[in-house]
Amino acid sequence: MEYRSLGRSGLKVPALSFGAGTFGGQGPLFSAWGDTRVEEARRLIDICLEAGVTLFDTADVYSNGASEEILGEALAGRRDEALISTKLGLPMGDGPLDAGASRLRLVRGVEAALKRLKTDRIDLLQLHAFDGTTPVEETLAALDDLVRAGKVLYVGASNFAGWELMKSLAVADRHGWPRYVAHQAYYSLAGRDYEWELMPLAADQGVGAMVWSPLGWGRLTGKIRRGQPLPETSRLHQTADAGPPVDDERLYRIVDALDAIAAETGKTVPQIAINWLLARPTVSSVIIGARTEEQLRQNLGAVGWSLTPEQVAALDAASAVTPAYPYYPYWREGGFRQVNPPLV
Repeated sequence: MEYRSLGRSGLKVPALSFGAGTFGGQGPLFSAWGDTRVEEARRLIDICLEAGVTLFDTADVYSNGASEEILGEALAGRRDEALISTKLGLPMGDGPLDAGASRLRLVRGVEAALKRLKTDRIDLLQLHAFDGTTPVEETLAALDDLVRAGKVLYVGASNFAGWELMKSLAVADRHGWPRYVAHQAYYSLAGRDYEWELMPLAADQGVGAMVWSPLGWGRLTGKIRRGQPLPETSRLHQTADAGPPVDDERLYRIVDALDAIAAETGKTVPQIAINWLLARPTVSSVIIGARTEEQLRQNLGAVGWSLTPEQVAALDAASAVTPAYPYYPYWREGGFRQVNPPLV
């Protein structure tokens, strides 16, 4: 397994990390993702650790805390072999103090997560969304206290807009508080919006991308084809409306290109889609999920090889989309905002 710096930090993370969103299976969304229990989770973690996948990502909102609980149980006795990343900030209840990034919410949320995870520290804590109702200074000062107390080692963000992330970094620099070293963001061949603003920002500011949903919310699994209905086993029947939208014709172009490269390489469609991401600028780790050992082992096959420049160009062309204003005028001409690897 290749290890990379997480943004401009000293933390080394595996190029692939494991997402525990399938652990727990509570609620309409997460039950569709998976229903992995402790024994199954322990086996999946065994496979990950054997392959060098040492970073495990979860969130308090995943199955209402059950994902963290199962991850903590499954890591019992080998906590020091793993890095734990969790997220908080989305609603965990209906009360006014159950969501957001206030000092109270952060302190309470971290204490609750530590108990569920059965650990004394969170290696990477990420805010699951930007809280526009809480001053950035309050949020970052609270994170600084949690880091100084040793309960959190590194901090990051998730699903921030460019201005939200840049403002947070500027305030952290002004006060000498911990900077966000990671941004957990959606990025895939089917969703390249990350490249317009967040990628150049990450390159400039040293923020490593932790990519969620690298298979386009389940659309790049190799099971979806032009002119064919969704497979009965696809979770898109239940979750499509909750995920990022994708134009059907563009999706089919991408799948056609993936199929052609799969025929050339002998690799699977998911492996090719993930491998393309691993070569993109600012990507520190791609989060893979799996409900079964077979799915996990297949996704692990995305590392250890490279696409050719011609194959990358074919995928780039098939997945290209004109950016929104103010990015498109110069993008059409080769652009002043072009980002060239290597950056992180």
